[in-house]
Amino acid sequence: MNQDRSTPTFVPQRIVSGGQTGVDRAGLEAALALGIEHGGWCPKGRLSEDGSIPSRYELQEMDSPEYPPRTEQNVVDSDATLILYEGKLKGGTLLTQRLAKRHNRDCLCVKIDPKNLDRLREWLAQTRPSVLNVAGPRDSSQPKIEARALEFLLQAFAT
Repeated sequence: MNQDRSTPTFVPQRIVSGGQTGVDRAGLEAALALGIEHGGWCPKGRLSEDGSIPSRYELQEMDSPEYPPRTEQNVVDSDATLILYEGKLKGGTLLTQRLAKRHNRDCLCVKIDPKNLDRLREWLAQTRPSVLNVAGPRDSSQPKIEARALEFLLQAFAT
């Protein structure tokens, strides 16, 4: 990682996600840790793979209990989408990328790796999203990805 960053750190005003375990929650936890406004849309009943999404996350419920509608609404309501992953894009993560393209939203797919921090910082500085949608795999498909994604985000937003 380059400690002498030529690109100043850009931090969005708001981070949104769908509240699923994994990368979604890492985005919300990063916002809470850094004092950034957070929110987003989640399925009816605050549905997630581990039960109900914790109430500390300020998410609005969709009318549908399905995941795709909230995924699309979070893409539409954001200036840009950041997809963090390890391995191949699939399922809801791949859907998020396709929806960002369909709705003409900036989207960066980046592997969680310290070598990619500068790439993420440069993209944030260039796109300057006020509202950033953070998405990626859930914990059941990539065990412990939430912790790795949270650490990556905290490093990316460090000033």
